[in-house]
Amino acid sequence: MAKFDLVFKESVFRDLTDIPKQDIQRVLERIDLLREEPRPPGSVKFSGREYYRVRQGNFRIIYEIQNTQLVVIVIKVGHRREVYR
Repeated sequence: MAKFDLVFKESVFRDLTDIPKQDIQRVLERIDLLREEPRPPGSVKFSGREYYRVRQGNFRIIYEIQNTQLVVIVIKVGHRREVYR
């Protein structure tokens, strides 16, 4: 399987500053795994949108997959109680 490229929305960098330092590394490792498998076990597709989400502890990573260009676009990262707002 081909590797996907990762693209981050500019707002994701601001989202990462709100995450405690001890959790940032695990979140970034989980995002990096999306290169190999953009639809890992446990990922959920949103209804009505082409977005997916994957969990990492109390944090959620929301992303979009563009299969034709082999790109994963990270849309938002945040705590589970705030990320869907």
